[in-house]
Amino acid sequence: MRISSWFPTFIYYEKLTAASGAARFNSELLKESYQIRDYDEEGRNWSNSNYPGGYTSYGSMAQLHKFSSTFAELEQRLNKHVKAFTQHLEMDLRKHKFEMSDCWVNIMPKQVVHSLHLHPLSFISGTYYVRTPPNCAKIKFEDPRLSKFMAAPPKTPDSKPHNRQFITVPARTGKVILFESWLRHEVSANQSRQDRVSISFNYHWS
Repeated sequence: MRISSWFPTFIYYEKLTAASGAARFNSELLKESYQIRDYDEEGRNWSNSNYPGGYTSYGSMAQLHKFSSTFAELEQRLNKHVKAFTQHLEMDLRKHKFEMSDCWVNIMPKQVVHSLHLHPLSFISGTYYVRTPPNCAKIKFEDPRLSKFMAAPPKTPDSKPHNRQFITVPARTGKVILFESWLRHEVSANQSRQDRVSISFNYHWS
């Protein structure tokens, strides 16, 4: 019996940088993330309605790479990862360019959740983890074919990761995770007593 694998879904997960100064840069991002929250009254009000218990600048300041030199540096560091990922996906960008379109801060205190969603109007999305205390929430991805499983039986408890309908990836400080923007994902309730801090972003191409 011969079985082939087609239409795979890829997730990229790597350290942002291995260069010296990574800890210093991460500390600057953490400090500025809280400064943005404290300054951003509009974002705090938006979060009260759309991100209960937490803070995100998504609804108010979603292009931080255009206003902050620290976030602009993050964009430059992320670009090489996005390039590597698109090459793995064999996307033909030889006569095109890609660039960051959105970039925003997320601060998740204990029990805050981020419900299932995707990122329309972009092609690569991701998150950089700034602070991930012990027991903080993981990111969970959904099989994009799930809505088509009309009469499929459940998976066995010990099924291989590539056969599962959901998969979770731990959040680790200093790591960047990339995925195609159509892939639905969520973050369950943060179980840590400390804030989980991340920076999410989208890329588009032209």
